[in-house]
Amino acid sequence: MKFSYYQINDINIISCENDFLCYKIAPALGGKITSIFNKVLNKEFLWTNKNMPLQKQTTGADYDSNFFGGLDELLPNDIPENINGIDYPDHGELWTTELDYQIDNEIISVFGELKKSRLSYKKTVRIDANSPVIYLDYSIKNESRLKSNFLWKLHAALAIEAGDQLLTSARKARVVDLDYSRFANLNEFNWPIIANTNASIVPEKNNSVDFFYLYENQKAEMGLSGKHKSLFSIYYDEAVFPYQWYFASYGGFLDHYTAILEPCSSMPMSLKEAAYLNQCTTLMPDQELKTTVKIYAGKVSNK
Repeated sequence: MKFSYYQINDINIISCENDFLCYKIAPALGGKITSIFNKVLNKEFLWTNKNMPLQKQTTGADYDSNFFGGLDELLPNDIPENINGIDYPDHGELWTTELDYQIDNEIISVFGELKKSRLSYKKTVRIDANSPVIYLDYSIKNESRLKSNFLWKLHAALAIEAGDQLLTSARKARVVDLDYSRFANLNEFNWPIIANTNASIVPEKNNSVDFFYLYENQKAEMGLSGKHKSLFSIYYDEAVFPYQWYFASYGGFLDHYTAILEPCSSMPMSLKEAAYLNQCTTLMPDQELKTTVKIYAGKVSNK
């Protein structure tokens, strides 16, 4: 295992690599992973915005106009909402929180407390020695004196090509928002066919957007297969992430061409509504959630 350190715009970047993968992480950006590069395939799996510098953002910043990409997470909410008298910012607190970090026994840990929600967050990142696999070990603890309802969502922006395919075992789906959809229908449908179109297949860049909730999943896995036999797949605990969201811009969102895999603890987008439906994560005071996420970034045949 090899570690290296450098800075981009005064932001510390830690790079870790073995014979299979090299990943890069920015603790000051909520622990965002900015790169997952497969050395054997010579392939970068993550998409990043080449027109935007890597930079810190203040709490309350607009997420979409500052969307850099990579692999980050939304916590404790998505859309800005007032929850129990607390104004939660756009796309949550984590992405603008500067985390502490340490390296111990070839494992990188990033950790800190979210000031508004009083959730303490820790993520450790480790690479498997014998395969193109990264493990993310998480701990989230409610440090407040009140019950905490929150949304927690993985958010992996991937580089795409026409013909790539979303891999999910979801049986049902529906469009999240008609303003971010190439399909003018909010009715539930049997995934992946909507309007005589297989929505799991990535089209050419055509100035359109997809945004779906995916549910009734048969496996706790969400991935994207490439036409060149590559695979990026996220494996997780379904009890923690019972839903999947899928946002993909084929040029229709700020000219970006990327697909975002989003295993999520909540549905729908509004945390207030999800809490009312008992479809979000809940932690009592001092209660802690621990889970592990596995990421595979390699050849389809090596899965």
